[in-house]
Amino acid sequence: MKHLLPLLIASALVAPALAEDLPATLMTKPGKLLISEDFAQQPPPPEGSTAQFASGFKGWRCNVVERGGHWQAEDSTFKGTENPAVSHPATASIGFDFKNVVISCEVRMHDVPLDGRKTRFFAVRTCDTKDYVCSIFLNESGMRIQKDDNDHAGPDKAVPLGALQTPIKLGEWQKVTFEILGNEMVGTLNGRSLTGQHPLIGSEKHSIMFVSGVEGAVRHLRVWEALPNPDWAKNKQALPTTLNQPR
Repeated sequence: MKHLLPLLIASALVAPALAEDLPATLMTKPGKLLISEDFAQQPPPPEGSTAQFASGFKGWRCNVVERGGHWQAEDSTFKGTENPAVSHPATASIGFDFKNVVISCEVRMHDVPLDGRKTRFFAVRTCDTKDYVCSIFLNESGMRIQKDDNDHAGPDKAVPLGALQTPIKLGEWQKVTFEILGNEMVGTLNGRSLTGQHPLIGSEKHSIMFVSGVEGAVRHLRVWEALPNPDWAKNKQALPTTLNQPR
């Protein structure tokens, strides 16, 4: 299995990056391409143990437990659908070791029945060896960024870092860019950005998780090593400084 590891990290790992693939960034510059995934086919089973959701595996961890819902690659997208018998969003994770990265993808929330949910949502989050680190959350009211709850059972709790109120239409693709460098993060939705910082953000990370509330999809996933952007101090001054929570 070891000789298959490069294939398991992504279906099209470390493919040459085209200029049009590079996202506009504020805090960082994309360096070495780490992940390039266009979901042309269903990801193969991961290598390692899938007993833990945050780490211990390489490649895609999905369709492992009922609470994680069902994920299907179709038409160059990766669609996540909740299991209606389980009160939990659909989750899929790609396992690899990283710290500072630029994550770029398009996500979409589907116009399907809520099945008891109050709202539809989609999140891109990072995880360390044991739990969540930081996330970008989208719902129909907008985007928020946060330092995540890193232990579930307490005493750690999620810390909101910023929010943007902007209607997000169901069934339409949204461009998301997630920059992490040291203890800071930048979340960008369709060219509008928020930033925040917390010591946990600077931790060693082991997976990226996609979280689909009810049903949604991701496509055009790219991950680069993040390099410092010399214009960050200037760019940061133009970003919102108040926490404006979407509903």
